[in-house]
Amino acid sequence: MAEVAAPEGGKQDQAGRGVLGRAKKKRPGIRIDMTPMVDVAFLLLIFFMVTTVFRRPLAMEVNLPEPGATIEVPESNVMTIYVDRDETMFYRVGRSELAPLGWGELTPTLQAGAFANPDLIILVKIHREARYEAMVDMMDTLEDAEMERFSLIPMRPFDETVLEGVR
Repeated sequence: MAEVAAPEGGKQDQAGRGVLGRAKKKRPGIRIDMTPMVDVAFLLLIFFMVTTVFRRPLAMEVNLPEPGATIEVPESNVMTIYVDRDETMFYRVGRSELAPLGWGELTPTLQAGAFANPDLIILVKIHREARYEAMVDMMDTLEDAEMERFSLIPMRPFDETVLEGVR
């Protein structure tokens, strides 16, 4: 592990004299074997690399329905949010009139709707020419508002004519 190299004995030479003619003390050379410390360091490094759990990327779980599956839902339980190509939004609950909606008002509107109707399902209709970020922002907002039941679908030509009448 560690060893001390001591001189063999014998006469001191004159070159070993220090200040004021005193003999300079010859320090023994110390040699420390670093191999065990390096081994321990690598073992600890490997241990922590193997046992560390890395944070998984945050992703939203998407449940897709079976192909051809239809579910009957009362219209009063559906809030429809329309996102137009210029990212203006309108919403309606059931068959009520369309009302304008801003991004800042989205979360309180969703929470108020969920409070009024616990069985509320959100249907988001996004225009095909809208930016992709609008859909991602919508999904983030739905998750922040703790809305678990929602659907995203592209806007149909009929929906575009409905929005033309409101603008």
